[in-house]
Amino acid sequence: MTKQLTRSREDKWLGGVCGGLADYTGIDATLIRGVTAVCILLGAGSLFVGYVVAWVLIPLAPRRPVPPTDSPTTSPAPPPPSA
Repeated sequence: MTKQLTRSREDKWLGGVCGGLADYTGIDATLIRGVTAVCILLGAGSLFVGYVVAWVLIPLAPRRPVPPTDSPTTSPAPPPPSA
């Protein structure tokens, strides 16, 4: 199966771009976010524009199915008292 760059649903702060890039490359998302923030603050304003473009163009990761739980969701209501 080939890897596809997608925006992360779980590991995101703004749009999931850094989280998705971290999933794709295997690098820690905090490191990618830190490098991105430092570069934006030090004057690479075009990186902010690139982030917004990536936010628009990179597809959102598909939803992961939620595994069923073994615990009962609700107990049935007790029968009404008999007279």
